[in-house]
Amino acid sequence: MPVAVVTDSTAYLPPDEASRYGITVVPVTVVVGDREFLDGSQISAEAVSSALRVSSKVTTSRPSPERFADVYEAAAADGATGVVSVHLSGAMSGTVDVARLAAQSAPVPVEIVDSRSVGMGLGFAVLAAGVSASLGEPLFSVASAARRCAGGTFSFFYVDSLEYLRRSGRIGVAAGLLGSALSVKPLLHVSGGTVSVLEKVRTSSRALSRLEDLAVVAAGDEVVNLGVQHMGAAERAAGLVERLRGRVPKVAGVWVGEIGAAIGAHTGPGVVGVTVAPSGLGD
Repeated sequence: MPVAVVTDSTAYLPPDEASRYGITVVPVTVVVGDREFLDGSQISAEAVSSALRVSSKVTTSRPSPERFADVYEAAAADGATGVVSVHLSGAMSGTVDVARLAAQSAPVPVEIVDSRSVGMGLGFAVLAAGVSASLGEPLFSVASAARRCAGGTFSFFYVDSLEYLRRSGRIGVAAGLLGSALSVKPLLHVSGGTVSVLEKVRTSSRALSRLEDLAVVAAGDEVVNLGVQHMGAAERAAGLVERLRGRVPKVAGVWVGEIGAAIGAHTGPGVVGVTVAPSGLGD
């Protein structure tokens, strides 16, 4: 393909889809205590869950500029005339800024796309770029495909507790304290590139029901793709998928999987998320 597509490991792409479109994934670093691991290959979500449960310090770190530079150079060496590099929200991480820095010295043009999302909110935008690149479309068109998809995507998720997001600084301390004080189950969404509280309900069953309702409303009558992700909550995720298949009238494809260590470090175990994205993949 004339245009190579690159992303980071927080997209948590299904491996067969990443391989199908030749997408290169640059891993984020997960730090547990004083040990560093590459997300996606050196540490599992289960290991992160265990560390969080015993209150170990778990953080994440963006990839180095050198790692991105190596990937861009390899793409050029393989014959790419350009690269589209699509990443998690710049409001959540400095990863996209590092990619921009590396792009300045790349041997071919590199278009950087800030998805303003994460997880499958990012993943669907990456796959849209992959589809465009596989059709032989030029650099600008491939980047535009990613931006259009990201701009029309909705992501909602439920966490058992706001504590882990509060610890990581990904959500306001006040919201975390309020959630704990009232023993509520928070529903969150990605809005404006950041994570914010959308609703607070009293029980996990009610939270999952509202998650389902929000996805149905976001889908409307359009043909959409659905992504359901979780961390240590496979049964909840499977039930959500089954109900959504019965309620969303026009589904092009459904992707289901477990989030990895880098995102799990901030959400904690028990998270269930649903992403609704414009059609164009798997239909």
